[in-house]
Amino acid sequence: MEKSTQVRSRAQWGWYWFDFGNSAYAAVVLLAVYSAYFQGKVAGGAEGSRLWGLSLGIAMLFVAVLTPILGTIADHAASKKRFLFFFSTLSWVFTGLLFFVQAGDVFIGMLFFILAEVGYRGGQVFYNALLMDVATPSEMGRVSGNGWAFGSLGGIACLLLILPPIVLTKSNPLVVRGSFVFTALFFALATIPLFLWVRESREGKSLPAGENYLSLAFRRIRSTFLAVKHFRGFIKFIIAFLIYNDGILMALNFAAIIGAVLYGMTQTQLIIFMIIVQVTSAIGAYVFGIWGEKYGFKETLIAAILLMTAAVIWMIFNQTLTGYFIIGAIAGFALTGVQSISRTMTGLFAPPSKSAEFFSFFAVAGKSTSFIGPTLFGALAFRMSNWFQTQGYAPAAAEQFGLRASIVSMAVFLVVGLLILLTLNEARARQSAVEYVSAD
Repeated sequence: MEKSTQVRSRAQWGWYWFDFGNSAYAAVVLLAVYSAYFQGKVAGGAEGSRLWGLSLGIAMLFVAVLTPILGTIADHAASKKRFLFFFSTLSWVFTGLLFFVQAGDVFIGMLFFILAEVGYRGGQVFYNALLMDVATPSEMGRVSGNGWAFGSLGGIACLLLILPPIVLTKSNPLVVRGSFVFTALFFALATIPLFLWVRESREGKSLPAGENYLSLAFRRIRSTFLAVKHFRGFIKFIIAFLIYNDGILMALNFAAIIGAVLYGMTQTQLIIFMIIVQVTSAIGAYVFGIWGEKYGFKETLIAAILLMTAAVIWMIFNQTLTGYFIIGAIAGFALTGVQSISRTMTGLFAPPSKSAEFFSFFAVAGKSTSFIGPTLFGALAFRMSNWFQTQGYAPAAAEQFGLRASIVSMAVFLVVGLLILLTLNEARARQSAVEYVSAD
């Protein structure tokens, strides 16, 4: 028993280390450096915001279409780690290739980012599904929270390592671009413990006679949809997640652009801002994981969404850089609570035999709304900016007013998702997964 506990503990640490590297990508590419670099230097202005949202939407739509099929294959063949390695490699390679994106290189700037993002988001499906292989149901809340917390430390570490050369060279474009190569290597090296220490708990099955993996995938997906009545709680949760998660991802994906446009933040200030967000994110993930086990996951998730909504509403009216730093700290604490608890609830609502499949549906919910959300936000900011210009505002002021008006959409998604979540019966949804296992 003691040896088994030690093996599981080591597997959990391997799982945490992947999040450590994974979060470096999110911190540098999505949050602090590349998003602002693309919007400000590569494309520029309100058009940069629109194209950034479009790039995110394309990547996430691609993942939304692809991962349910691959998730069912991964469950049947016990190949979650193989798919994770494939998508991670895709992200490592194209994150490194962002080095070659310079001012005016809009096409390759979008293309390389889309491919890196597909790898990052696609890998998350199989990484999340491995939660069921490294933790028992009673441990899921704690392990999921620890993963987010430790992962946030990875984002902090990577930002602290790239900050000094950027500051010393006054944001020299070559140094900024070099940070993408460093991030790719950081991400890749941090994943090694997972691939060495984590083992999938289920044995792979051979293909039934007369079937290939594609036909098998569609048959399994069809069987899951036919069993939808059995998983009503999970479906309701996914619909709620589909909506409130949009508010979370819109805030994450446009945080650097908002900081640069509304408050004139420099690249150095943006990195410091994101370090603060990552620090409070680590604290939030750990605290919400404990609160979830103590007070109930649904109740804790509601509290996290309410806190995030309050931060977004404050952001609509905030006029100072200091205020934005405080908003970022609060949002960081809340948003990892939302994401960590949502991942835990997916694991609790999913039968073990369909873990990757259910996490792929979880990913589809996040990615399908993410196709709508960032694209909508970027297009709304662009259109509102144009409207303010027609009213006689200077282009810079019009861009600021347009961006501020778009922030309202974040709060709308959060509130609507929360209202649906309030109708969820958590205990019944968890029981449905147990009953399905016993009948499997």
